[in-house]
Amino acid sequence: MEVVRRVYREDHEQFRTSVRRFMERECAPRQQAWNQEGEVDRETWLKAGREGMLCTTLPTEYGGGGGDFGHAAILAEELAYGGVSGWSIGLHSDIVAPYINRLGTEEQKMRWLPKVCAGETLLAIAMTEPGGGSDLKSVRTTAVREGDEYVINGSKTFISNGFVSDMVLVVCKTDPAAGAKGVSLIMVETNREGFRRGRKLEKVGMHAQDTAELFFDNVRVPVDNRLGEENKGFAYMMQDLPQERFMIAVNAAAKVERLLEQTLEYVKDRKAFGQTVWDFQNTRFKLADVKAQAVALRTMVDYYIGEHIRRKLTVEEAAVAKLYASETMWKCIDDMVQLHGGYGYMLEYPIARAFVDMRVSRIYGGTNEVMRELISRKL
Repeated sequence: MEVVRRVYREDHEQFRTSVRRFMERECAPRQQAWNQEGEVDRETWLKAGREGMLCTTLPTEYGGGGGDFGHAAILAEELAYGGVSGWSIGLHSDIVAPYINRLGTEEQKMRWLPKVCAGETLLAIAMTEPGGGSDLKSVRTTAVREGDEYVINGSKTFISNGFVSDMVLVVCKTDPAAGAKGVSLIMVETNREGFRRGRKLEKVGMHAQDTAELFFDNVRVPVDNRLGEENKGFAYMMQDLPQERFMIAVNAAAKVERLLEQTLEYVKDRKAFGQTVWDFQNTRFKLADVKAQAVALRTMVDYYIGEHIRRKLTVEEAAVAKLYASETMWKCIDDMVQLHGGYGYMLEYPIARAFVDMRVSRIYGGTNEVMRELISRKL
């Protein structure tokens, strides 16, 4: 891309070099095995921990990298550039772990975060429920206090890292009559009695990502497993969801750029009717459109990366980024699949893998219809 990227510092780019080498050495050779197994092996998580790939923004005293959002963004970009699919490293490091760092007591942080940063304790977050979708105010999983314990009952679905996780941040109702003002966040270790994993869900794409149903049947956890104050969980989530949504945009911008490079290589080599596919005006015009959209997407995302490094990214801006990036990416991928012809439907080609993997970008992190609702409130 011709866009001059000024958002990253020298230390960011040094980190990129390390991440790219890790992706090439440890991830690319294992991708097919991950797809077949339906999860990323534990050894790769531990290697990532040893090489400083996990929890890059957490303080060093807890084992984190001590970096800023730029380091997390580079990791998301390199996953896209490297074609690494289904590894929920961002969920672990940049979504769940920051809840513990921001809301946890010093005792909780010292108890949990060192093993999280090392890849010894893997994290998941359990928000979505059967029939609930993006409506987090209406969760039905309950946590009833009995003395110094909460007793949790309910179920969750579409939980990434659901099978490999050792600890889950569970969104519960501690005051069912209070709606959004009755939600709490509770850390639940997966070895507790009454916790059960359901089936591993078969998805259209992201086959290496273990996505599960989780069940809680009178699961008892200490009250000091709660993050933050009781009944303040919904407000806490509204503060952290913008980063989750924006990370989708960061990954999308990089994905479009890499797929454009690969598609250009393909159409300039592929022959049809006595000439290359590139020689057809339709091909050149289609890819000119993709290029223009990729440049626009990169310009927007880099601006918002800078804003988020300075902790100024708003809920509305994150929604704008997620909406535009995921919709633009999907249109670009669909056009590039078409230019591959029949091979664009073969999963051995990166464009086909992206086609099945990236469709979910318009759904997770809050559906794009929810993003439109958030944006429209400020119009």
